[in-house]
Amino acid sequence: MSRSLKLFPLVLLLAACSDPINEPLPEPSPDPQTAAAATEATELRDAIQAPIDKARAVEETQAAEEAERQDTLENAGG
Repeated sequence: MSRSLKLFPLVLLLAACSDPINEPLPEPSPDPQTAAAATEATELRDAIQAPIDKARAVEETQAAEEAERQDTLENAGG
């Protein structure tokens, strides 16, 4: 065997053990699934919040009707 063929595995071994070149990594593009997850989270939040908002509106309406009824009773002299 020639001398260069004997040195070739040694060169490969040294190249494999050397430190990698520090190159800046490309900036990752936004993940479409992340955007979809944010939309789903918003839809989920809205779905949970809708009955709560409806209950608050009913409570406010009932409070206003009760206040009106109390005023009517007081004005009627009862």
